[in-house]
Amino acid sequence: MYVILIYDIPLEEKGSRVSRNVFKICKKYLSHVQKSVFEGELSLGLLKQLEAELSEWIREDMDSIIVFKSRNKRWLEKDFWGVEDDRTSNFF
Repeated sequence: MYVILIYDIPLEEKGSRVSRNVFKICKKYLSHVQKSVFEGELSLGLLKQLEAELSEWIREDMDSIIVFKSRNKRWLEKDFWGVEDDRTSNFF
């Protein structure tokens, strides 16, 4: 399935540490799009694994993660408003 993940981590009360670790975990499974937005193809098993890893860091009373799921990327229309990130800049 195609997944878009967005997180919001307030920086107070050790939030920068949480944010840093959430970013690293998300980067293992998905492509970084911008700031706290990730996207990519994941199996249901990998999505559950990602959720389990993130649950160790997310503070349920302060942090939030939104996951949009689609059966296939082709069912998702994506428009860029403003600067479009050059996806090839991730390659060395």
